[in-house]
Parts: sequence; C-alpha cells; structure tokens
Amino acid sequence: MATHETQKPVLLGGLADEAANQKTAMQQFCAFAALGLRYYTLRFIDAGAGIQNVMQLEPAAIEHILAMQREYGLSVSSIGSPIGKVKLIDAEDGTTNRYVSFEEYLARDVRRACELANSFDCKLIRGFSFYHPRGSGPESHLQQAIDQIGEIVRVCDQHGLTYGLEVEANLVGQTGKLLAKIHEAVANPALVLVFDGANLVCQGMSTDQVFEEYQAMKAGMGWIHVKDYKRPAVRSSHVDEESLRAFVPADLGDCGHEAIFRDIKRSYAEIHERLTRRGLPGLFVDLEPHVKGGGQFGGFSGPDGFGVALRGLCKVLDYVGLPYSLREFEDIRPDLASSSH
Repeated sequence: MATHETQKPVLLGGLADEAANQKTAMQQFCAFAALGLRYYTLRFIDAGAGIQNVMQLEPAAIEHILAMQREYGLSVSSIGSPIGKVKLIDAEDGTTNRYVSFEEYLARDVRRACELANSFDCKLIRGFSFYHPRGSGPESHLQQAIDQIGEIVRVCDQHGLTYGLEVEANLVGQTGKLLAKIHEAVANPALVLVFDGANLVCQGMSTDQVFEEYQAMKAGMGWIHVKDYKRPAVRSSHVDEESLRAFVPADLGDCGHEAIFRDIKRSYAEIHERLTRRGLPGLFVDLEPHVKGGGQFGGFSGPDGFGVALRGLCKVLDYVGLPYSLREFEDIRPDLASSSH
C-alpha cells in the first residue's frame, strides 16, 4: 500500500450494491468492511423492504441502515442518485427515458436527494446532465441543461451540499469538454464534476482522447468513479448501455488510469485544498467496476469481482505512488497495535 508522509491519501470507496449478490445491507457492509474500505456510495439497497433505490428509502429503513453502517465502521461518501437521468425535452425519440416537468422534478426529486444526503451526514450527491433527444447534438441543448443544472446546484447549496455531474454517454454532458462548459457556465462552487473513464471508452474514445477529456474536467473535478473498458472497434453517437459487456478492472482496460492517477498525484495538493474548502475530507476514488455486467442505471460485480477490481485499482495507485489507505490492524485493535511499538 502506498503511504507518504507529505501527501494526504485519496479516499477509497465504491458503490456498495455492486459487491452484494442480493444487495442486502448486510451483504454490502460485510463486503466493504472485509475489503478494508471505510466509505461507500449509497445507491440500491435492501434494508428489509426489498431492493430499493436510495430515493425510495423510508425513515425506518434509513435508521436501520445508519445503525448497520455504524456497526460495520462505514460512512456514506455520496448519495448515488439518478438525478438528471430524465429527458430534457418532452419528445418521443425511440428511447425509454422518462420526462418529468422540471419544476416538479426540482421540488420533489432534487429536494428529496438533499434530505437523504443530510440524513446520512454526507456532503455529496451524484447526478447527471439530462438526456437530449436521441439523434440531436448535445451542443444544441447545452443552454437548457446549464439552466436546469444551475437550479439543481442552487438547491443543493442551500442544503450545504455539493452536486457532482458524472460524465456519461447519451447525456448532454457526455464528454469532459461538454461538462467543463456546463461547470464554467454554472459558476457555482457547489457544482463539481465526476470523472469516469469507462464511460468515455465505451463511446469509442482512445486512451489519449480519454486523457484529454480528463484534462478538460480537471479544474472542476470533485471525485472519480473507477471502472475500465476494452475499447470497441466503432465509435457511436448513441451507446446501447444494456449491451456493454467489456468492463474490466482499472489495470486491464483502455482508460489509461496510470497516466490519470499520475497527473492527479502531481496536482493533488491543489485538488485537496479546493475540496476541503467545500467541507469534504478529500478526493473520493469510488469503485463502480461493473465487471460482471453494467447498464443504464447500475452494474454488478459481486463480492469476488469487487475484490478483484479493488486489487487492480490498488496496483495502479501503488505503481504511480499515489497514497491511499485501507483498514489496518491498529484500526480494529488499537490497544494491541499501540502496545507492539
């Protein structure tokens, strides 16, 4: 494990539902505690009422999850909400994406996500940049997306929260350069960007192109999702997310995580200082491996696949010398650990 006295470690975590076969709270928390992780992103979970998206959780389920995560020594890093994964315009475009009037969406869904984040004492909400009509160019819908995202960010900021826009295919912010334009136009420190290299590679981008998109996002980067992908032969303007099958650990794909993390290491002092100004503990590096399959609203790795993906990520971080930390003996038995020195 990489450790350096002069540099704060990045904070490892992940979307915990990916590590659980039936997505129960106990399965998720057992897997993450055993892997040595301290943080998790809450997305899908069975807290006794069947599998639910975080947005559907009732007060009793919230209290149950909070009690269990304390038992397993875990904290929520971000709410893995689906905010922004709806149509920007009420137009038939051959997709199954739903449309909700923005006023209703802002008053109901966005405020609900903020309430959940505060219930779980986390500062981050993951979201997206809206689906433009299939067959149209995202640039022609950029201003409407900017206006609506600006309103979402304003509500998040009122709740003391930071909204993270994830780069993903088929959305207005499907590239790092487009997300950078949104970030610059919104001009609110409560908006950050979430880099995910596999979401670029699956669009047909090369390793060099992925690095260019990362560089475009870097000034606004708030945290990172880590999964990797084997580059498809053909680049497509619309990605069938349910057909994606070539997800791999971070040390085996075409994202170029080595160069990205090497660059983060060089810039980490500035990144860390910018994030701590927002009340965040540092840069979260969240695993979302999808190594057993992925889709539009989630993916799956299983406890074994998640472990393989974590070890692959740690190999890359160790190779570039970017420090991170996992639970050690002194964390679980400080009485014995201290007496051994």
